[in-house]
Amino acid sequence: MKRILIVDDVHEKLIEGLTKCGFEISYQKDITREKIIAVISEFEGLVVRTKTEIDEELLAHAEKLEFIGRAGSGLDNVDTNYCDKHHIKYFNAGEANADAVGEQTISMMLSLFSKIVKADDEVRKLIWDREGNRGVELKGKTVAIIGYGNTGKSVARKLSGFAVNVLVYDKYLVDYADEFAKESSMQYIFENADVITFHVPLTPETKHLVNNAYINQFKRNIFLLNLSRGKVVKTDDVISALKSGKIVGIALDVLENENLAGMNATEKNNFEYLRNSSQTILTPHVGGWTSESYEKISEVLLHKINDLYFEQ
Repeated sequence: MKRILIVDDVHEKLIEGLTKCGFEISYQKDITREKIIAVISEFEGLVVRTKTEIDEELLAHAEKLEFIGRAGSGLDNVDTNYCDKHHIKYFNAGEANADAVGEQTISMMLSLFSKIVKADDEVRKLIWDREGNRGVELKGKTVAIIGYGNTGKSVARKLSGFAVNVLVYDKYLVDYADEFAKESSMQYIFENADVITFHVPLTPETKHLVNNAYINQFKRNIFLLNLSRGKVVKTDDVISALKSGKIVGIALDVLENENLAGMNATEKNNFEYLRNSSQTILTPHVGGWTSESYEKISEVLLHKINDLYFEQ
């Protein structure tokens, strides 16, 4: 009997489904990293979210490990190079929360354009400022999507009813244009985009992709959204662009350091600027965290684990 260790919160469908299929499940959602290292040698499977770094130090103790399932999108907290060398399979459930992230992207985009967060805050303070909250319309704008995987495609589909020009760039795909988006070069995006939204994994190549050099290539002043990983954006440089007017609005569902209590002095100063700015919208990494996606993530992982062992 294969044993699977689940070290974070998952929907009960995953535990029930795997148990019915004959796996022995150890569900320890509050387990510490030290405890994982102490017990991982007993398991063939590991299911994680984001709280634990599955690095070489931990994996060196995983003598029997055959797979790692990531309950969410991305694999940036898993040392995939180590896994490849030691024949440990790995997969995520990115398709399960694509609609959730897509919907939040559109809602954040519209909120930026309509100044909804600013206006709501002011009205609650008895400030009735119509002119100061005059918005702009999304219709007719050019929206660039960086990364055309599950979430990028979801955003493009959801934009189809807004009469916008949708451009998409993905370095790792070929001939990926469809009825919802036009394949584009980054140079064309720099010259034409009004809005740019990021849906890429965090890799050495995408870390701090959005920096001064990148931002200054845009011909127009832009709205910027990041619902991928916080370290894709260099916060210092984005704040500089906000101050200069090169970025006219920014929506972040992710931060470089999401441990607000553990920020260093520079991170605290940056966060203070972002949270006090009327040009920003901030949410706590909840783009893919809906009631529906919570269930679908477990369903997708269940199918992938079963396929790993039972598909012939």
